Amino acid sequence: MNVVADSSAVLAALFDEPGGENVKDRISSLAISAVNLAEIMTRLIDKGYSDQEVRETLDLLRTQTIAFDAEQAAEAAALRSVTKKSGLSLGDCACLALGVRSGATVLTADRAWAGLEVGCPIEVIR
Repeated sequence: MNVVADSSAVLAALFDEPGGENVKDRISSLAISAVNLAEIMTRLIDKGYSDQEVRETLDLLRTQTIAFDAEQAAEAAALRSVTKKSGLSLGDCACLALGVRSGATVLTADRAWAGLEVGCPIEVIR
């Protein structure tokens, strides 16, 4: 994998938000953390999607979901000191940990990530 997406980037693509086209062009080659998948599913449910609609929507994405393991948990925790001042969440750090671990570029719609030095390239989509 060479590109990891944050939930904000995937949601921008799903909801046709600004920057979403940057994600749609690469959607089939993206990887996401299982933590970010849970965030995406929660957001869809919050928007009124049924469980079946959530599953169907995610099947269309065809992204690779990577399990959140102990190694990534430790990496996400270590990122806290660098990301806390920018207000990043646990899900954000899980995404970044996957990017660091895999040496991939991370896509996000969150401008607070711009300029972070975490050990992997970050691309803000809007």
